[in-house]
Amino acid sequence: MTTVERTQVFLLPDLGEGLSEAEIVEWRVAVGDVVTVDQSVVEVETAKAVVDVPCPYAGRVVTLHGAAGEVRPVGQPLITIAPLDGGDEPAGHATYREEERAGSGNVLIGYGTGHGGATRRRRRPRLTLAPEPADTERTDTAQTDTARTDTATTGGTAPTGAAAPTGGISAAAGGAPGVGDAPGHPARPTALVISPIVRRLARERGVDLNAVRGTGPGGVIRRADVEAALTVPAARLTAVPDAPAPAGLSGDDDVIVPLTGVRKVIADKLSRSRREIPEVTIWVDVDATGLLETRAAINAATPDAPVSILALLARICLSGLRRFPQLNARVDTEAQQIVQSAGVHLGIAAQTDRGLLVPVLRDAQRLTTAELAAELAATTAAARAGNLPPARLTGGTFTLNNYGVFGVDGSTPIINHPEAALLGIGRIVDKPWVVDGQLAVRKVTQLSLTFDHRVCDGGVAGGFLRHVADCVERPALLIAAV
Repeated sequence: MTTVERTQVFLLPDLGEGLSEAEIVEWRVAVGDVVTVDQSVVEVETAKAVVDVPCPYAGRVVTLHGAAGEVRPVGQPLITIAPLDGGDEPAGHATYREEERAGSGNVLIGYGTGHGGATRRRRRPRLTLAPEPADTERTDTAQTDTARTDTATTGGTAPTGAAAPTGGISAAAGGAPGVGDAPGHPARPTALVISPIVRRLARERGVDLNAVRGTGPGGVIRRADVEAALTVPAARLTAVPDAPAPAGLSGDDDVIVPLTGVRKVIADKLSRSRREIPEVTIWVDVDATGLLETRAAINAATPDAPVSILALLARICLSGLRRFPQLNARVDTEAQQIVQSAGVHLGIAAQTDRGLLVPVLRDAQRLTTAELAAELAATTAAARAGNLPPARLTGGTFTLNNYGVFGVDGSTPIINHPEAALLGIGRIVDKPWVVDGQLAVRKVTQLSLTFDHRVCDGGVAGGFLRHVADCVERPALLIAAV
């Protein structure tokens, strides 16, 4: 049996939640590399999250199916692996045969043998170099990414990321060198980039990362640096010899931003919400002075486990939903029924580099206030880092949206389909307020409730919002309501 006959083709697995495709962000391996069972071989971006995909086969990489930036359907070839001959087995891979026989113990949806074993920790982001731009003389059918190296502080080298056209790159395929390696070209400066989202944004906007000055720690290029570069005259961005001029910076051309990935899902979901949900928004101004004082008292008593304002508002919402369960629901249009959820799966709107995400705290009603605070902090941080699995970004029954962090007072937000309600919180500012017949300066905020008029009428919605407002103004009511 020849090596070609014995090759194993790993198909892009089902990444959960009905996702049908994923975009290749970055290859972790190159053609010719040796991989072990459950080694991460590619980073992909789905409509829900950025995910590292481990390969269930061990051997040598023969073909990479798809290039960085290409969208691959679930179930289509992703990588082809050929088994190693006995003489090719590298040092340090003594367990290769055992791994090959045992198969993958990873339980990623869509593949895996289910043998169990220890769970695999997610790879921590590494400081990497941005790929060199493609040479203008290189053809579209022979593209390869340049090698990525770690920073000088680590002295290590990262695997070469080989990008491929749709048909894949075989072991015999060759790639043209990057601009900095070509004869007659001077060495180019290297741009420090951590986030694949930053690389993708630069690619879509036509910005040369090697000409962008990073403002992050150690000169790391952030998304804000790329966006700032879009406003800089093109002459300043093309200081590197022979670098292509950034697109859309002349002032005469439109900037084209592809509606793909998370942005496309957000657009589709918001459009569906507007089409299907007859939403109504009501609001009320409240004196939040008592809530801020309560938070200060809690944090003074438990400095090692601080509680955020958002955590207290979440606790208040849970109290309100216990009284008004009609808002913790969804409308099943096919079955023509309203489904009230037994548990409160609390969604928290979080602005990230990938767009607006709504990570979910499942069965939030079971958490204490301190646990809510810890979960909120950890969940929003993971969402912004792109570390949440797709399952954590769906299934919410009620959403809390703190748009006050953007410095605005009020909003009429769109409901997160298929939920039935969303509570919004504006900024907390000093305002004149009448207290016991006397004018005083108080900490005031505006609360808004957007609700699906199909699940309830104004009496229920108004009762919920009034309960939330009363608890914000007099937090002691929370104790009475428990």
